[in-house]
Amino acid sequence: MLILEEMQARGHEALTLLHHAPSGLRAALAIHSTVLGPAIAGVRLGAQDEQLAVRGALALSESLTLKAALAGLNYGGGACVLMMPEAGVDDPHAREALFRALGRQVRPLESRVVLTEDIGVSPADIAFVAQETPATLGVNTDTSSVTGYGVYRGMKAAARFALGSESMRGVRVAILGVGAVGRTLAGHLHREGARLTVADRRPDRAEALADQLDGVQVVAADQLLDSPCDIFAPCAYGHSIRSEDVPRLQCRLIAGGEHHPLTRRGESAVKEAGIIYMPDYAINAAGLIAAAQGTTPEQAAERVYTIINRITAVAEQYGKPVHIVARRMAERRIDLIGSLGHGK
Repeated sequence: MLILEEMQARGHEALTLLHHAPSGLRAALAIHSTVLGPAIAGVRLGAQDEQLAVRGALALSESLTLKAALAGLNYGGGACVLMMPEAGVDDPHAREALFRALGRQVRPLESRVVLTEDIGVSPADIAFVAQETPATLGVNTDTSSVTGYGVYRGMKAAARFALGSESMRGVRVAILGVGAVGRTLAGHLHREGARLTVADRRPDRAEALADQLDGVQVVAADQLLDSPCDIFAPCAYGHSIRSEDVPRLQCRLIAGGEHHPLTRRGESAVKEAGIIYMPDYAINAAGLIAAAQGTTPEQAAERVYTIINRITAVAEQYGKPVHIVARRMAERRIDLIGSLGHGK
């Protein structure tokens, strides 16, 4: 993996490796763009090696740039991927030390980056970061549940374009990943009468959800791609849909809360397969909007609904795939606002 070549190809500004031995901090911090403002960096924590952490930070930070731009926020995109310490973080003091160490390491960069929660990280963790640096967002926002509700509202807008109606009653939705975002999405869809099939790399989570919601079918994670459905909703950790697995998909629309479920090659493959793909940065922005602007969950989700409707209207008008329209809309705002330069 040639890091600088990949950064240049994606347009990244910086990649920093963070380390603090006593706390077990090992992290990759990527800043993709600060054209619109400081880079909002989603902080993730998981068991992974250095290469996966770096790849994840580069991909996630680019997604955050597009998300912030499309949502009309004056922020750029970043990502901070933490590798799980060998001793774990079950000890509350160890968890505090880990995130306070992160905050202290990021302090010199606080004019360029703002940290907020992502997978494996809670508002309480960001509160620890905030003890060491003011460069934080989302301490008082349950971003996962807000994001899940926003995905639900965005899915309805996308379904109106892809399926001819935004009603979810009787619509077959396959959800891959039932963590906080996936569970919230499933709950809203279930209340509207959608027919749900769910899977998770941790089968116990999928079974627990099925126990809570009547009529939910559970399948193994590696079998969900083969499940007949109208909408496939990836809500896992990233790159859930490999390019070579696209022919297995039996859906008409991909719309979920997961960051970068497809590579660029995968996007081309679903286009060739005639599947509509609503990109992650368009549909999963509600949590970021709520954290950045202090809006209510309902207001943030309605912003997502409006954004998706705008994307589909342009796609229909010009006969272009929605994922291409979404990217061009985000990039156009970055170009236009970036052309203004920095105010005095």
